[in-house]
Amino acid sequence: MNKTFDNRAWWLVVPVFLMVAFNALIPLMTVVNFSVQESFGDNVFFWSGVRWFEQVLNSERFHAALLRQIIFTALVLLIEVPLGLAIALAMPRKGPWVSVCLVLMALPLLIPWNVVGAMWNIFALPDIGFLGKLINSLGIHYNYTRQPLGAWFTTVLMDVWHWTSLVVLLCYAGLVSIPDAYYQAAKVDGARPWAVFRYIQLPKLKHVLTIAILLRFMDSFMIYTEVVVLTGGGPGNSTTFLSIDLVKMALGQFDLGPAAAMSIVYFLIILLASWLFYTLMMRNEAR
Repeated sequence: MNKTFDNRAWWLVVPVFLMVAFNALIPLMTVVNFSVQESFGDNVFFWSGVRWFEQVLNSERFHAALLRQIIFTALVLLIEVPLGLAIALAMPRKGPWVSVCLVLMALPLLIPWNVVGAMWNIFALPDIGFLGKLINSLGIHYNYTRQPLGAWFTTVLMDVWHWTSLVVLLCYAGLVSIPDAYYQAAKVDGARPWAVFRYIQLPKLKHVLTIAILLRFMDSFMIYTEVVVLTGGGPGNSTTFLSIDLVKMALGQFDLGPAAAMSIVYFLIILLASWLFYTLMMRNEAR
């Protein structure tokens, strides 16, 4: 029996697509316009071609910011994904504690980004902050406002606290969706917990982990507000990631041409990396 499909429901989504396209295309075209032109004031523009792109791609400042961004993203992914998966595995599946754990996991995600930065700014201060006082009381000299290593440690710790919950919730939803029949069959076969995780839970979580890694990659690669409030990109330029460097160039120096070119390169890097990662993950799963 052949099934007939009614695609008229897609027309209900068309207004949303048009609105999103309208809101996205106008800023994008403005950025593209600035990236290929040069202004000398009085709203007079001159064609500059790919000059700004060459300047950005050959800039040591851009290379340094990109390297810092890659290191930061790699660190938070290496910490948050395994940690989030471990917490999701440890959470209860039934009983009253399920709601308590889910609410506690969701709380960090409800806090605005600027508030997160302000909280950790006070929390990590070496003189009055609990974290700063605790670390210094252990005999470790810690001052994230003056030490690049301390600033990196605080920034990564802040991001782990803020966003690990997202990985936990996604992994927990994937674990709950696994049918009990798999666990019953494993119990009959006498499978150990590690075997259950390796052959049942982990394969069933591939799609969820792919989404979690993609979301965290894009979010961490575009981090701005929390770091600006916490360290301001310092000390020096130690935590000046791509987004912070872009804002400094556009608003601090008012170099609109190089800033526009850098924003397009920034966008293409995120888009290309996300596409490559997703393609490789889906190809491995198909095999």
